[in-house]
Amino acid sequence: MKERILLFIFIAVITAFIIIFQNYTDWGLGILVALMALYFIVATLATKVHSRQELKHPKVKNENYKPFVSVMIPAHNEDSVIAATVEAVFKMDYPNYEVIAIDDRSTDNTAQVLKSLEPVYGERFKVLVRDKNAFPGKSAVLNNALKIAKGEAVLVFDADARMDKDFLTNLVYELEPDDVGAVQARKVIRNKDINLLTKCQNNEMTMDTSCQVSRDAVKGAVELRGNGELIKRKALEDVGGWNNYTITDDLDLSTRLHIKGWDVRFCKDTIVYEEGIMYLWPLYRQRRRWLEGTIRRYLEYFGGIMTSNKMSLRVRLDTIAYISEFILPTWFIIEIFLLILKIFVKGAPPTVLMSSVIMGIIIGIAFMLSFRYALRKYDNLSRIDAFTQSVITSAYVFIIWFPLVIFIGAKILFKKKDLEWGKTAHGLVMHERAIQKAKDKIRQAKEELRKLLKM
Repeated sequence: MKERILLFIFIAVITAFIIIFQNYTDWGLGILVALMALYFIVATLATKVHSRQELKHPKVKNENYKPFVSVMIPAHNEDSVIAATVEAVFKMDYPNYEVIAIDDRSTDNTAQVLKSLEPVYGERFKVLVRDKNAFPGKSAVLNNALKIAKGEAVLVFDADARMDKDFLTNLVYELEPDDVGAVQARKVIRNKDINLLTKCQNNEMTMDTSCQVSRDAVKGAVELRGNGELIKRKALEDVGGWNNYTITDDLDLSTRLHIKGWDVRFCKDTIVYEEGIMYLWPLYRQRRRWLEGTIRRYLEYFGGIMTSNKMSLRVRLDTIAYISEFILPTWFIIEIFLLILKIFVKGAPPTVLMSSVIMGIIIGIAFMLSFRYALRKYDNLSRIDAFTQSVITSAYVFIIWFPLVIFIGAKILFKKKDLEWGKTAHGLVMHERAIQKAKDKIRQAKEELRKLLKM
């Protein structure tokens, strides 16, 4: 109810602002876009300055800082990928860690697969099988595992994660400072070349890397991403663990850490690889959960963000700037609706829409240039490839995210909140390869048959 009331007030305030602006100027949206552009310029300059400082004065790593780490791998119906993930985790060269794999009420063979791995990896590997009637959600899974974890820090991987052997060795150094509560690794889609959707998802992750690097450079509100997040146990206990009543455990935890004054860092040079979703509907389902969790946590913790005496001014301003990403489409939709109403009710000329159309084009170009910058800098694409991918991915973002903002807004206002994990289907890469192998065998058999017929 609290989230519903706050969202209603938020929409009412934006509508009031737009009506006031429309009485004086047709370029109200332009003010918001200009503020966002100013923030982008400041963040970009800060990133460049930060990069130069790192080149001049490289960070000295404390080789003696090697806290005991509990690696947690939540799994729900992941029997096709979980064994390979556990194997990859145990190949890490960090000397001081345990692995806890959690089967969350699976209806497939996940629990049996995990149990079969216990004798393979010995005492360092623990399997937790949750009861079928256990409280749902990834947060609850992680909280259960935390009770048996021995680590001074917790590293969370998704069930499809892959990483290099030096992943934890490189990441752990960022956690050492007393004020740092968590560190997030860069995420990369490992099956990005499967189809257009997976390519766009990887470009999306690259753009997220660019944003996270900028937020890290200004000491802003860097966010955890669920997969490849390393959290100091002391920080976890300070915020009361994960929130069982959220659908995005990582984003919720990020905001609560910031409110409590903990710094969250981003490590762009340490990569965790994950599967991209190859089909449109599962992708919509995942993004819908992400967006709903993002908006709900801002509504839930709005008071804390505004009043916390532990949150730094930089983090607070960065958080507010990030919220503008959701204000922008909301403002645009309301503005267009009010202008169309003015045309049909008050007989205003259709040209009143011109300013909104122009601003929409400017916003689209800005998104495209942002993607191009990120793809050039972090994926090292050529100018032509970066331009082509930025155009395609900008269209993808509009098609995926724009309708979801409307849908999630309506859902929060009019529907009851649900806590279903809404996990992403993994193992599709292997299924796709198996299908391809079968097709290759059929093609080979046909060729052999043709040769026999010719004889």
